Amino acid sequence: MTIQSGNTTEIKISDTFIEVLTPDGSMECFAAWPEDGGSHPPIILYMDAPGVREELYEFVRRIAKQGYFAVMPNLYYRYGIKDPGANMMEMLNVHTNPMIISDTQALISWLDANPHAKHGGPIGCIGYCMSGKFVLAVTGSFPDRFKAMVSMYGVSHVTDKPDSAHLLIPEIRSDSALHFSFAEHDPYVPDAEIEFLKQTLEENKVDFVLEKVPETGHGFAFPERMGYHHAAAERHWDIAFALFERKLK
Repeated sequence: MTIQSGNTTEIKISDTFIEVLTPDGSMECFAAWPEDGGSHPPIILYMDAPGVREELYEFVRRIAKQGYFAVMPNLYYRYGIKDPGANMMEMLNVHTNPMIISDTQALISWLDANPHAKHGGPIGCIGYCMSGKFVLAVTGSFPDRFKAMVSMYGVSHVTDKPDSAHLLIPEIRSDSALHFSFAEHDPYVPDAEIEFLKQTLEENKVDFVLEKVPETGHGFAFPERMGYHHAAAERHWDIAFALFERKLK
């Protein structure tokens, strides 16, 4: 597949589905990387609640064309589905941070054995909606590996549960950088949660940016959503790629 990068240079990429063995079974993932014979910094994209789909496969390809080994796990693999349909809220609620941390450990091991991904070095991650808390949890769980994190209109970063992602913030190292973008109008993320998250990050001296994006609603980065906001969606790519460039290359 030949695609056009932002600097008009043609980059040929490969993409494929792969299987990663986890303690809970075989996890299907979609991966893409430049076909230049080199190894590239890995970036994990964590899906939102509707599940894996062509829209997100295009996101993976877009990341790969910037010079990264991009991979997206199907977090619903335990239940043998990709699209939860009417059971979306049920699937969202049964997935815990420890489950995703376990999946990520297996995926890191797989990446470290893949010739197209740089081994043992920094990793980036980006998550949307339900995966906002997941990218925070894995950044705190693997602080020696995750150095660039982007959470887009993430939900439930802060909860009263013992596995709440915010409890891992003290583990995040000073050489990691985090970016949180929240929608200006989002019924799923209370202002009190955002403020508590900000205070916790500040107290632990984390390198972070936390913002509310004007004139946006939940899901604004997805072209196939009613709430799609083109300018804000393109800006989120600019932010992510600048962060990945700074921390991973």
